[in-house]
Amino acid sequence: MQKETTSWHSPALDKTMPIASYGHYGFALLLIPTAAADYLEYERFQLIEALAPYIKAGKLRVFSIDSINNESWMNNEMRPEHKGIRHNQFNEYVFEEVIPFIRNATSNDTMIYTCGASFGALHAMNLFLKRPDIINGAISMSGVYDLTEYSKGFWDEQVYYNSPVHYLPSLTDQWYLGKIKASQHIHIYTGSGSYEDPDGSRRLAGVLHEKGISYDLDIWGDDINHDWPTWRTMLPYIIDVKF
Repeated sequence: MQKETTSWHSPALDKTMPIASYGHYGFALLLIPTAAADYLEYERFQLIEALAPYIKAGKLRVFSIDSINNESWMNNEMRPEHKGIRHNQFNEYVFEEVIPFIRNATSNDTMIYTCGASFGALHAMNLFLKRPDIINGAISMSGVYDLTEYSKGFWDEQVYYNSPVHYLPSLTDQWYLGKIKASQHIHIYTGSGSYEDPDGSRRLAGVLHEKGISYDLDIWGDDINHDWPTWRTMLPYIIDVKF
């Protein structure tokens, strides 16, 4: 399997940000790490290996970036409003730097989907919903889509506009809604076992339904826990069956 790594100094984040890519062809899958992890997390936990048959076959090319959650919502030393500012800088990094990088590495016609597990699931969905003109859909596994779960009770405009279950019900701009509705790949998956929150997925699905947005909700059983074996099974299944 072809693997490439590179990095650049991000103007949005004012730090060097690495990125890894796996494969040579196919649609682009942008992986957002869980929690405070780095761009090699999905490789370390064998998720890239689980996707290898599809990557080698040219069905998809995977891109993986660092998180900055330890500089925002997971940093207990920061003021809450500063956490929101840093979160928005991460969004800008993805929109203005990572997506153009993927386009240059693939083509202007390549479909790009965000993907993440746990906290990465919220980021993946939020990034797509905010920029459906440059991101074509999202795969979110084992997520909650209410940012107040991470903001520890803090609430301001920045939390609101990064919390899909809060801002999406009020979205009336038909341009944005049209782009979101055009996606055939909004996948919301979760287990029902230890540390999973299937009601979080149901809540997002309910909001999407109310807005007339098509989605794929799949809630797996009580034996499916919030852990890597789940995601190593889920993601290849989604790629195989849904794409």
